[in-house]
Amino acid sequence: MIRVTRFSVLMPFQIFGAWTAGGGRRLGIAIAVTLGFAVLARLIRGVSVTGAVAGAVVSFVLYLSLGVGAFVVLVSVFVLASVTTRLGHAQKERDGTAEKKGGRSGSQVLANLGVAALAALLYASTVDAIFMVAMAAALGEAAADTVSSEFGQARSHKALLITTWEEVPAGTDGGISAAGTIAGMVAAAMISGVCVAVGLLNRRGFGISTMAAICGMLVDSFLGASLERRGVLQNNAVNFLSTVAAALLALLFFRLFP
Repeated sequence: MIRVTRFSVLMPFQIFGAWTAGGGRRLGIAIAVTLGFAVLARLIRGVSVTGAVAGAVVSFVLYLSLGVGAFVVLVSVFVLASVTTRLGHAQKERDGTAEKKGGRSGSQVLANLGVAALAALLYASTVDAIFMVAMAAALGEAAADTVSSEFGQARSHKALLITTWEEVPAGTDGGISAAGTIAGMVAAAMISGVCVAVGLLNRRGFGISTMAAICGMLVDSFLGASLERRGVLQNNAVNFLSTVAAALLALLFFRLFP
């Protein structure tokens, strides 16, 4: 079990202490790097103005909590999302499923990346590896969800509803395809692989975060088919809950598979 005593009123001060342990130079570098990333993301229209602000906050938290490695992982998620979003763009526009030209909004960015930022903050406070794995799983799910959806829509006009397996137009909430699902699984493994490459995870962490991210991607599809299609949840809520599921599953797997 995770010890609840670790979370106290002193947590904000512990986090601040971890952030400032390297001195003002580290803080200055974090600000410069994250602002530069946010501006670049906006210039290539990957995000809107609010999306750039939200992205800057998330990248700043990840950088100061976990170091430059976490920032590299975040950039990897952004690159995967941007590349696959642009695949088959003409077809997606004809089908009415193309991403808005202004890029992802602040609410979209936070829905996809907010859980990872929270996990990074918890790691900065506790220095418990379990939160590192949760952060990797949340980022992996965000990448897997976007890649599976965008790649699947680029490859086919049709998909199968995950709850009933009836054929539906590509881009339908809860619709999945073989190509999109496989692409999402590969994306989850790639993000976990980057985490290993930058020293955030070991081989055990790689397996746990990848498995949790893939499960989170499937949760996204189930929520889309069952609740989003009925208007109970909006897309941002589905994305947020899916990253929550991935992070919680990572915590569970971490305990179950020592």
